[in-house]
Amino acid sequence: MMKQDKIKVPLELAEEKDPLAWEEVSTEHIIQDEWIDFRRSAYRFPNGEVFEPYYSYSRRDYVVIVASDMDGNYLCVRQFRQGIKKVTTEFPAGGIERKDGREYGPSGDLSAEDALAAAKRELREETGYESDEWRHLITVPSNATLADNYAYVFAAGKCRKVSGQSLDETEFLNVRKFSVQEIEDMIAKGEFEQAVHVMAWLLECRRVSGF
Repeated sequence: MMKQDKIKVPLELAEEKDPLAWEEVSTEHIIQDEWIDFRRSAYRFPNGEVFEPYYSYSRRDYVVIVASDMDGNYLCVRQFRQGIKKVTTEFPAGGIERKDGREYGPSGDLSAEDALAAAKRELREETGYESDEWRHLITVPSNATLADNYAYVFAAGKCRKVSGQSLDETEFLNVRKFSVQEIEDMIAKGEFEQAVHVMAWLLECRRVSGF
């Protein structure tokens, strides 16, 4: 049976909200298990009309790492992505381990420091590399239309090989190194297909160029 919540907005918050903001008046948790909270909601528009359904979901915040080695090549991973049903080339990435042990929900007191620790762990687990040069590039919503989680994007320079991979039971991926031009070519050909990863690359290129 689907769980339905009625959303009550405190009067003082309602008075402060942006005039373009919608009010969530109800939500049904269609799927709520250990992996995802998938919801169907009804919203009241600024003109007072109520419309449904709008679907959204919660997942963990995650990190993306633009990592380069001592030779200036960039570390990428190739793995299957079930959404588009193909093997993609992308930067190392992974979920931030939550202090409450859950897979989704408001991040609470998770901070950028926690995200940095997750980035270091994911880089080491997926590639076997470590770095002493870390930079936070940006934190952005993963998909503001459908999801409430955030992507923490980092750059790691002068990465060095320290171990083999340490993958989760659901991870099957290979590590590949690419030059700047090779990544540019993949993006131009539509062969580097994760949107946040493309944004991460452009931000890193802008930082390196001093723009």
